[in-house]
Amino acid sequence: MKNKIATYSLAHHKSLFTDINNNKDYFYVQAKDHPYISEPYRAESYAIEFLRKGSIVMQTRLKKVVVHAPAIITLGPSVIRSFTKDGDEILIDIIFFKPQFFLHNQANVFFLSQYEFFDNSEMHVFNLEKKNKLKFEQIFSLLRQSLDNNSNHQPSILRGYLYILIYELDFIKQTILTETTQNSLFEKFKEILFKDFLHQRSVQYYADALNVTRKYLSEVIKNNSGKTASDWIEDIVVLEAKVLLQNKDLTINQISDILNFPNQSTFGRFFKKATEISPLEYRRKNI
Repeated sequence: MKNKIATYSLAHHKSLFTDINNNKDYFYVQAKDHPYISEPYRAESYAIEFLRKGSIVMQTRLKKVVVHAPAIITLGPSVIRSFTKDGDEILIDIIFFKPQFFLHNQANVFFLSQYEFFDNSEMHVFNLEKKNKLKFEQIFSLLRQSLDNNSNHQPSILRGYLYILIYELDFIKQTILTETTQNSLFEKFKEILFKDFLHQRSVQYYADALNVTRKYLSEVIKNNSGKTASDWIEDIVVLEAKVLLQNKDLTINQISDILNFPNQSTFGRFFKKATEISPLEYRRKNI
């Protein structure tokens, strides 16, 4: 199903930052501005971003955060994301790369998927202490220099620096104490929700999956997030609907089927109640 969802191609990402276009499966940019895309979307490439100065508002799935420099942001292709402006001054380095580029000559085709920070909304942002900031400044500087030198070994050198980046980020993740104020039941609910929401919209289903009563689950989620379990289910369905509606190759009826509504009319009523506009109106505004 995922290959039916509209994504931002690597070429489209290039066009947002520069007029230069090529056929390479990777792209590096240092920018003093950011293409703030407030509507949710996915991308075909991975991205590792080094926010050197300023701040930016990022939403991944249903989690919205203000990211302050210095910080690293990691995003995998499957992640629904959007960005909005937080301040005027920003400096950010971004390396985009297609999975097939990175996995060239890599025996383990699941190498990238084993790192949760590319896909898990709780792990996308690494706030950097001084020593780590200096380290990533050096790595990104070397990475940029390698791309300025258009040698035959450029792809291999770039892959080498990407391995270093991933290993360094994994080391930081492993050394961070997992202190969280969020209830573990709430975290488990979100994990199951993001996996099963296309087929399961009943709070009772998630309560059963977590071996608790519906009432207790609802109380925990409300206490931890201020929203009900039903709100969480509705919000993730709406978010997925918005991404699908931006794919002009899918009819609204097909989208209704993908989202497992009994018919297009039911989907239309659901979407309009949640967003105050019809699916067709949303599509016209965003295509």
